[in-house]
Amino acid sequence: MNLIGYTIFIALSNNIDNITARIAYSIRGIHISLPINLYISFITFVISGLAAYSGTTISNILSQRTTSIIAMILLTAIGLWMILEPYMRRQKDNSDNGDTHIRQEERPGIMQVLSEPEKADMDKSMHIDFKEATILGIALSINNIGGGLSAGMIGINALAMGLLSALVNFIALWAGNYIAEFFIKWNLHKKAAFVGGLILIGIGIEQLF
Repeated sequence: MNLIGYTIFIALSNNIDNITARIAYSIRGIHISLPINLYISFITFVISGLAAYSGTTISNILSQRTTSIIAMILLTAIGLWMILEPYMRRQKDNSDNGDTHIRQEERPGIMQVLSEPEKADMDKSMHIDFKEATILGIALSINNIGGGLSAGMIGINALAMGLLSALVNFIALWAGNYIAEFFIKWNLHKKAAFVGGLILIGIGIEQLF
């Protein structure tokens, strides 16, 4: 597979959570306007681009074999996390059912929004404003750091990684209004995370050969 293919697959896999987040918003009737979507995509561009640039810098310091091993470890770890995280979240939700009223009073932070993106709507206004979009954008982009680092280590251009990640992010949030019902009906958001995880693991393993 060439670098263009790697870039596309990594960008798609890194942003699967955005599709899941948009489905959650559609179910709850939470609106994301075009300016807010562009703003979140810009945050994704900056974080993904910087991560890929850092990966390129590391690859210039370490040997090619070492960077390949590190990239393999990162991509495999991210892939495994994408596959296992839905099951871990389900177990956590089941164990926390008794504390629901307490958790609803808490002001969600970045890590909580990362695990439950719909909680970015802190004021319950049914739309995401710029302040909430900042937390949401950072939370959704945290997943891109490991993939971005790995992308830079295997030679993917940082600007290309940032732009493609931002584009995928924008399309995922925009299209969520139209594809949410389809994804929910066929349970595709969970299957997409599993497939995305397998793709990242496959790309990671390929770095050793």
